[in-house]
Amino acid sequence: MAMNLRLTEDETTALRARAEQEGRSMQEVARAAIAQYVTGRPQRLQSAIDRVRTEDNELLDRLSK
Repeated sequence: MAMNLRLTEDETTALRARAEQEGRSMQEVARAAIAQYVTGRPQRLQSAIDRVRTEDNELLDRLSK
């Protein structure tokens, strides 16, 4: 399915820079970001971070000193 995506100038600049950095097209980077978003990976990652923070709170506290 074809789709038009309207980005601000800043968003376009950031997307272009990231694509160039990774040696990929802007479309590839945008599609990967969308795939990551719809799979809920950011939420799962945050949940994992929160779990480690809770379960290892004492250790993390000692390491921070």
